[in-house]
Order: sequence, then structure tokens, then C-alpha cells
Amino acid sequence: MKAMLLNAPKPVESSPLEFTDIPKPRPKKGEIRLKVSACGVCHTDLHTVEGELSLPKLPLVPGHEVVGYVDALGDGAKRFKKGDRVGAFWLYSSCGKCKFCKRGQENLCENGKFTGLHEDGGYEEYMIADENFIYKIPDNFSDENAAPLLCAGIIGYRSFVLSEVKPGERLGLFGFGASAHIVIQIALHEGCEVYVFSRSEEHRSLARKLGASWTGSATDDPPKKIDAAITFAPAGWIVKEGLRVMEKGGTLAINAIYMSPIPELDYRLIYHERKVRSVANETRKDAEELLKLAGEIPIKTEVETFDLERANHALNLLKHGKINGAGVLKLD
Repeated sequence: MKAMLLNAPKPVESSPLEFTDIPKPRPKKGEIRLKVSACGVCHTDLHTVEGELSLPKLPLVPGHEVVGYVDALGDGAKRFKKGDRVGAFWLYSSCGKCKFCKRGQENLCENGKFTGLHEDGGYEEYMIADENFIYKIPDNFSDENAAPLLCAGIIGYRSFVLSEVKPGERLGLFGFGASAHIVIQIALHEGCEVYVFSRSEEHRSLARKLGASWTGSATDDPPKKIDAAITFAPAGWIVKEGLRVMEKGGTLAINAIYMSPIPELDYRLIYHERKVRSVANETRKDAEELLKLAGEIPIKTEVETFDLERANHALNLLKHGKINGAGVLKLD
């Protein structure tokens, strides 16, 4: 089968993913095999390919926003049947036994595995998944429009919840890529006002189209202070800018798996009980709630599609902020 294989991490400009043939995998006990139809292109994939994340295995097939059709069942796999359309996301499996799993924080599992990091992901024609960590896709989404929901949407939803923003309050979104363009739709659905901070006029235009009340750059002063914020950009200096325009008691949630250092902060920026918190991974509960909400709103994802063999090009565009909405690899 065809796959985009990472043998060694390198800058994406050097096209580190190799379009090649690898053996079709076979599902083991409790596993299913998906015939992949679409896979989102995520910033985490970029950090993986460029070696900014520690890689537990090589060679590796990246990708964790996977939509596919159940193609084969391993022994004991009963949750789905052949032909079902399902999605796999970042959390490949959790142990269910450590202290974090026992208190409902499987996203922090001490033995957690992640799709496209510990196990091969969706940049391939067929992929193995644990049947307990995949979900049916709402019927009102095409394959390519569903793919961004499976990480950008889920981690965005978790970030929205952890920002503690309330209906009627102002939410600031710093960066406006795949995740933010989903979060704005959730926030507006929940009755929030949204300000968007982005260096890209194309991204700001999309934000206004989706309902942002105000747009500007991260160093601009909005018309009013924000009550909560989410930063999506892997740039530590933005934390200071978010706190600078935040009301007392607000929370800034950092939606990033990798980030440049946060500069030294003047204590006055976090005084009056302002909070800064990271957002780490996702849980199955997050996935279930987001997919249900996405079907109800319904969320409309903006996507740009690429053939599988153009994954390096898609990641290069993502790195330089040239994708408006979400990039998706479309497999035949």
C-alpha cells in the first residue's frame, strides 16, 4: 500500500516524507483496520516531521485526523462492522489503570499512546486503530470536512472549555488556523463575542466571515478587554500579549503541543487572578462531545485538499501560514 513515510526528521522544506510502498497492516485482538479516505494536516504533524517532538519510533507514518471505512476486524472487535465510516484521533490508547486515567484524565495517561507518533497514522491507505478509540462520523459531514474535527476540533473544544469563558463574555483567539476556525463557531453558538488576533489578513478575513466582532494583530489593542483567551500559535511571546489585553480573573489557555519559550512576565500581567494554563492532548469524552456538538451546530469546516503524495507540500504551506482553514490529504 502507499504511504508517506518519515525515516528521519528534517525541516519540511527538504521534503522528509517519502512516498513509498509498505506492507498492508493486519489488525490484532481488539483492533480494526481502516481504509483511509481523508486525513487532516495538523501542526502536530509538522512538529513530528521536523523533530520538535521526541519520536518513540522510526520509520513512522504521521497523521491523526483520520476518516476511513472499517475494512477488517481483529479478534474480539465488536463495536463496529465492515463498511462503517469512523474517525480516529490523536489519543490512540490509554492504560485505564494509572492515577490520571482513574480520575478521568486519560489525556495525561502515564502509558498513553498517540496516533502518528507511537503508532502509524493516517498518511497511508490503510491504518490500524484500537476499536475503543474511534468514533462514528456525523452524517452531515463529507470525509474531507470531517477530518479537521478529529484534532483541530477536539483540542479546540477542550481549549474552549478550559478557557472558562461564559456566555455573553468576550473570547480572544490568537492565531486563526484549523482549530481556531472551528472554535469560533462553538463560541458563537454558546453566546460569546469573539475577537481574533492574527498576522494574516486572509485569516482575519475568514474570521470576520465566520462572525468575529473584531480582528487585528496580536500587538493591537482591541476595542474592549477580553474575558478569556486561547492561543493557537506556537510562539511564547503571544502569552504576554494575551494577558496584556485580558480582564481581571480571566484565563488564557495555550492550545499547543510545542511552543517557543514564554518571555519573563511582569507580575502585574497575571495579578488580579489571571491564569495561564496549558492544554494537553484530548480524552474520549472530549471527542464524543465535540462530534455531537459539531453535528448539531453544524460546524462548517473550510478545507484545502491535497493528494497523499503532496503531504510535504501541504505541511510546508501550513508552516508558513498559507492554508486558510484546514489542510486535508484526500485518498482515493
